Amino acid sequence: MRFVHSGFYENLLMAFDTLRQHKLRSFLTILGVVVGTVTVIVIAAFVSGIDSRVSKEIESFGTNSIYAFKFDPGFNFNPSMEERTRPPLTEEDANAIRVECVNCEYVSPFMSPVDFVAGPFTERVNVRNKEIEMTNATVQGAASDYFQMGVTNLAEGRYFTATEEAERGTVAVIGVDVANTLFPYSNALDQDIQIEGRNYRVIGVLKEREIFLIGAEDPNNENKAVYLPFKTIKQLYPANEDCFIMATAKPGKMNDALEEVKNILRRTRKVPSDKPNNFGVQTSDQIIQQFGAITSGIFILMVAISSVGLLIGGIGVMNVMLVSVTERTKEIGVRKAIGARSIDIITQFLIEAATLTGLGGVLGIVIGVLLSLLIKMILPTYIPLWAPIVGFCISVGLGVVFGLLPAWKAARLNPIDALRYE
Repeated sequence: MRFVHSGFYENLLMAFDTLRQHKLRSFLTILGVVVGTVTVIVIAAFVSGIDSRVSKEIESFGTNSIYAFKFDPGFNFNPSMEERTRPPLTEEDANAIRVECVNCEYVSPFMSPVDFVAGPFTERVNVRNKEIEMTNATVQGAASDYFQMGVTNLAEGRYFTATEEAERGTVAVIGVDVANTLFPYSNALDQDIQIEGRNYRVIGVLKEREIFLIGAEDPNNENKAVYLPFKTIKQLYPANEDCFIMATAKPGKMNDALEEVKNILRRTRKVPSDKPNNFGVQTSDQIIQQFGAITSGIFILMVAISSVGLLIGGIGVMNVMLVSVTERTKEIGVRKAIGARSIDIITQFLIEAATLTGLGGVLGIVIGVLLSLLIKMILPTYIPLWAPIVGFCISVGLGVVFGLLPAWKAARLNPIDALRYE
């Protein structure tokens, strides 16, 4: 065992000696490995960071949440004609779920005159406070149940009540950006804002919510939200029929609640028994899983692209090792003449190749980690423990794979011919 360790140590020293003698050649050889490893680390950090943040964002809406939409579930940015012509979900649908779904705790319809699917390029609602106007606020209507789901957090004030909702109360709960824009020098509570020429009294201001994946001007930015009672917004925008429904399942009753919601909506929307649903229902876990599948696909694609750099680095290692075999023909002959076996020669050259790519891997990991930390200042990144380990193993494995041919060629040299080589 000591002999084995001693042989490995000697081969490792010889490998570093070879690298020292050919610094520029060695650096250029491992450059592809460095680039490939850096790319893998940065991509892994970015995708993992995005995945983690999205999961936390969705979970902030509650892990027991159920969402019902007009469109089919999933990240569908191009609904079919059949989906577009479906009847909208209504307040009556939400009320039916609230009354009949025994495994649901809270149920709320949700509506906005802004198209959440189309995003920031849709018609906006102007919100005013006397002479100050905000053109990028998002007016949304929800039932009082919505605020019991833990989706939003108050900084000050209160939410509107079920009575205020039923009586179409002219009250509003606003996001922090709305409060700061319309009331820069005073407290927003108990003051009036104007929407479509009507006054609404501010009764609550939401805590600032970190913006993630969406732009500051996106209608889904809650900091720019203005919440009105659902019946109030229906009165304000009577032509707007589309809404979605959000419900929360009782603890441990998610599957039962999900089936109940589907059955209730099929009945209220008069879906024939032999026809598929004309609505979409999704849970928080399903949304997280779907997004995870998307990020996994992106990660695999990007790693495949980055592997080009690793392949180039591997080919460079093979070329360098082939040149090294030619340059050290006489050395190989001497070693074989004094008793070195073919396996010893193969081991020597494989260790040298693995050392070359391993150094490239270590350098790539260091640079990749530093770049990920810089990117973290702008975008969420998270470096999983497996990323540096896998990056290093791939780089070392690359040296072994692409070093096999040069090592085999060196081991096959005839010692007599090798000693005669000039």
